[in-house]
Amino acid sequence: MPVDLEIVSPEKLLLSRPVDMVVIPAAEGELGVLPRHSPMIVLLRGGTIRLYDGAQVAEQLFVSGGFAEITPARVTVLADEAIPVASVSRAEGEKRLAAAQADYDSADKMDIAAIDAAMDRLQSARAMIEAAQAA
Repeated sequence: MPVDLEIVSPEKLLLSRPVDMVVIPAAEGELGVLPRHSPMIVLLRGGTIRLYDGAQVAEQLFVSGGFAEITPARVTVLADEAIPVASVSRAEGEKRLAAAQADYDSADKMDIAAIDAAMDRLQSARAMIEAAQAA
């Protein structure tokens, strides 16, 4: 019995298909979702979503952040951005990392929201570079 997976970006539905398991980069760490998983909503950090057919990774997508809604039969990922790992660019990741570092360096260190946002962008850019290296 597979779990239905949908990955949606602000522009469109990117993927909709059953998978045996999906591993998502939740803010608290990697989260593996199998059929009959407990319902929850999780914040995503930048990282790679892995789709499994049986014990094999069938597909991988880089997400820069977003949310995931998990029910016993379905996983819906609302991604800020989703790119097939094979299309992820190291140069783009390095460009994003430099911009995020500049934002962090210039942020008012008393503005916790600005620091948190810059840190999220730093982590996402690093994850993009990592995904590009793994491709």
